[in-house]
Amino acid sequence: MTIILRLFAWCLAAAVAFATLGPPGYRPHSDLGQDGEHALAFVLLGLAFGLAYTRNRWLTAVLAVGLTGVLELLQLWMPGRHARLEDFIVDALAACVGLAAAAALDWIIRRTRQTGASPS
Repeated sequence: MTIILRLFAWCLAAAVAFATLGPPGYRPHSDLGQDGEHALAFVLLGLAFGLAYTRNRWLTAVLAVGLTGVLELLQLWMPGRHARLEDFIVDALAACVGLAAAAALDWIIRRTRQTGASPS
């Protein structure tokens, strides 16, 4: 199951990178607005990586924030794109929210298993 989660997380990262760095016309648009679209994409990315890599959550969080910064900086060289501090902050915070949600979900699952496994 871990391999499937990791493959999904990396495929999602590739899709987010393409949407971030690709031509603006190919980027999906919704009624959420730019900040909402960024937040949704990076919450899902943080959730996916948080579920796929559970051993060292702090390192995963640092790498997620670093990846967010790299994607934002790479936009400086992409025609029709612009790097903004606001986008980085929204993206990094959203990724951390996704990672926190994954940690909370993992904690709830472990707690439920421990409660169910203990003798009554």
